[in-house]
Amino acid sequence: MTLDELLKGVKVSNEVPAVSVAGLQYDSRKLNPREVFFAFRGERVDGHTFIHQALQRGAAAIVSERPPDPSVAAPWIQVQHGREALATASLNFYGYPDRGLYLTGVTGTNGKTTTVYLVDSILRAAGFITASFGTIEQRIAGRRQPTINTTPESLDLVRNFVELRQQGGSHATFEVSSHALELRRVHRFQFHTVVFTNLTRDHLDFHGTMENYAAAKRRLLEGAGGPVPKYAVIYHGDSWGRKWEKLGGFQALTYGLDNGAQITATKVAYDFQGVQFMASTPAGRFGVKSSLLGKFNVLNIMAAIGVGLSYQLQPDVLVAGIEQCRSVPGRLEKIDRGQPFVVVVDYAHTDDALRNVIQSARELASHRTPPGRVVTLFGCGGDRDRSKRPLMGEAAGSLSDLVVLTSDNPRSEEPLNIINDAVVGLQRVNSRYLIEPDRATAIRRAIQEARAGDVVILAGKGHETYQVVGSTTLPFDDREVARRVLEEFGYGG
Repeated sequence: MTLDELLKGVKVSNEVPAVSVAGLQYDSRKLNPREVFFAFRGERVDGHTFIHQALQRGAAAIVSERPPDPSVAAPWIQVQHGREALATASLNFYGYPDRGLYLTGVTGTNGKTTTVYLVDSILRAAGFITASFGTIEQRIAGRRQPTINTTPESLDLVRNFVELRQQGGSHATFEVSSHALELRRVHRFQFHTVVFTNLTRDHLDFHGTMENYAAAKRRLLEGAGGPVPKYAVIYHGDSWGRKWEKLGGFQALTYGLDNGAQITATKVAYDFQGVQFMASTPAGRFGVKSSLLGKFNVLNIMAAIGVGLSYQLQPDVLVAGIEQCRSVPGRLEKIDRGQPFVVVVDYAHTDDALRNVIQSARELASHRTPPGRVVTLFGCGGDRDRSKRPLMGEAAGSLSDLVVLTSDNPRSEEPLNIINDAVVGLQRVNSRYLIEPDRATAIRRAIQEARAGDVVILAGKGHETYQVVGSTTLPFDDREVARRVLEEFGYGG
């Protein structure tokens, strides 16, 4: 392939020579001779600082948003948007493998990970060979690997699509974060179905305003630079969702707990074994049973049903796929060592997600005799949106019997300063709370407070197996710490 063929459709500012190229990379360490190096600024490092390293490794050309560097002899192509250029070039080089697959993209503030797990389980129950990508892990035709970003860079996704097709796969489902949409990581991809779960306050340190945050999410419904998706599964209970149902260009499948949605749930029942309900859908009514905990998971299940319907799957396949999705790591994940109270770990790290989790725990605890209490442990991330910290404190304090306030990933901030921001919300609702900056000690205190029938929520980190303190990433897993504490207290043998 020649450089001009590689960059076909890319907005460039100078002439593109027809030199032969062997491939493309955005990581200079992986670059081979005659490959094109795409240099752009990342979250932690700037790719431009590695241009000379790429040239030493035999780069055929440099693609950058910056004007050409006179000291560089290799062709330097200036583009309007580096990541848009990478996405288009990736599709050009690998022959648009997305066109030979059915892509489902899931966006929204909450519920993305669980919805992806459910959709992938449904597709596998239908007999398809699949791939899924998200916050927890990547799975490609049964092969698992850890994830770096919620949504990988476009080049990595395209290569994964190629691998999936080589394995006889047909469907890929993935979380599409607002960062990915803003940074054009899925630019020009062809989606068959997209899902919008909801929009609540998050990532304003990146987007600045809720309007900007919403605009990033909306891009997926509009095609994200590619064709408009064939179907859009949209949560009818969200005000943004109700606006976007009317965008047009796609067939909308709406879901929610009210009568205005096409996919609804009645006879909802839930306990510590899971949820069950009667689903009313355009394909008819049928019973659904899931081991996923919490009433809010009814919405995630309905979103997955909507995706299944967009692929014309029958109710029996939908039901089987939902039942086969036994759990999602770090999403209301039970830690059971035989103790007389319930301990769950959840990824909730926004006020809305925290509120949903605590309300679900409250409803479950209320079914006990006598009714159990809810003890909530949480912290707020450092170097992130400060304005949501008091909102998280208020959500936790207003719904919990006791709050244990601790550290999450403090990063470069002083943990007590982060905690003080959250305390404002706790004091606003006159909550009972304890402060313990050390997260392991805080988990011990939360569990120590629990009585028979109570629910202890360890919120914020979910599936994460690390804690970022300063510039150091330390091994830390809420689930392992909780198991160890329970065993020290004599549970589990």
